[in-house]
Amino acid sequence: MRVIISAAGTGGHINPGIAIANKIKEKDSKSEILFIGTNRGLENDLVPRAGYNLKTINAYGFKKEFSITNLKHLCQTMASKKDVEKIFDEFKPDLVLGTGGYICVPVFDVAIKRKIPTVLHESNAYPGKTVKLFSKRVTKILVGFEETKVKLQGCKNVVVTGTPTKIKKINISKEQKKEILEEMGIRNNLPIVLIFGGSQGAKKINEAVIELIKDKKNEKYQIIWATGTKQFDTIKEIFEKENIYINNLKNVKILPYIYKMEEIMNIADLIVCRSGAMTITEISIVGKPSIFIPLPSVSANRQEDNALVLKKIGAAQIIQNNEVNGNILSQEIDNIIEDKKELEEMGKIANSIAPSNVEEKIYDELLNLQKN
Repeated sequence: MRVIISAAGTGGHINPGIAIANKIKEKDSKSEILFIGTNRGLENDLVPRAGYNLKTINAYGFKKEFSITNLKHLCQTMASKKDVEKIFDEFKPDLVLGTGGYICVPVFDVAIKRKIPTVLHESNAYPGKTVKLFSKRVTKILVGFEETKVKLQGCKNVVVTGTPTKIKKINISKEQKKEILEEMGIRNNLPIVLIFGGSQGAKKINEAVIELIKDKKNEKYQIIWATGTKQFDTIKEIFEKENIYINNLKNVKILPYIYKMEEIMNIADLIVCRSGAMTITEISIVGKPSIFIPLPSVSANRQEDNALVLKKIGAAQIIQNNEVNGNILSQEIDNIIEDKKELEEMGKIANSIAPSNVEEKIYDELLNLQKN
């Protein structure tokens, strides 16, 4: 199988592509896989690090408002189809897979015209522009949620597979948990609230957590807080201006980034975070209650739609980004964290919608297309 995967920009697009590539190679080591991205996104780090070749084209996202820059980017994206054609001529793909985003526009336009089987994977509950654009032209659409399928009415080629992720549910003994917490300098006798906003952090979430900690509202629970690498030093300075030193904070562990996220998610009692599609999937897999602060979007409330998947079934609460502050966040955490039975029940409900055998399902769909 010779597969081209178009994935660019953020980890939310790139990591599912890599997970699918890994499954293809696991099943058939002779398969050839080539990624197409840009020279600007995380794909330039993540794809080579995963052991795959990357070809770049000059593609950009589309904005609704008119501007010279936007017009220039549109022309550059359409012109990049010539580069895609050269890549196709050299690689000769049997199948083209895309994980959404603007990079798919020139790639899929060429693939469809050449009548190469095409597959789009949509992680979000609300389908993106690219998926909508190509929904009735691609061979197959694979989606992360049942809700996505409902929003693609009229499309007969939609299959719910779930979204690939590295995070798995693991059984951690009480002794192991105690060791993990001791290593982080955290006690084992209070509930753990994990707070993060992605690798870059989330400014509004961080501001609310700063307020919460300054007001000492976390007496009944402990916080493991990943600020994001770019915001860590700024937050450290904010505290130090008030003679507060992060290493001396009670019931708080502040980190720029959490490298052992699977481990920490599994020992957490409650998770506070944004609601990207992959995060929703990971939380359902580990089976944890959550408080979501969706990243707002001018075009579509994709993160809010994602968060509603768990809120509607009673596994999560939502605080709007423009409403979150230290007091509101503290109240929401207190409402959930004090009731151990509610914590357990919310976690079980979240886990009840966790996808299973995601990569296997996706591989089977790709294999069937190749055979046909």
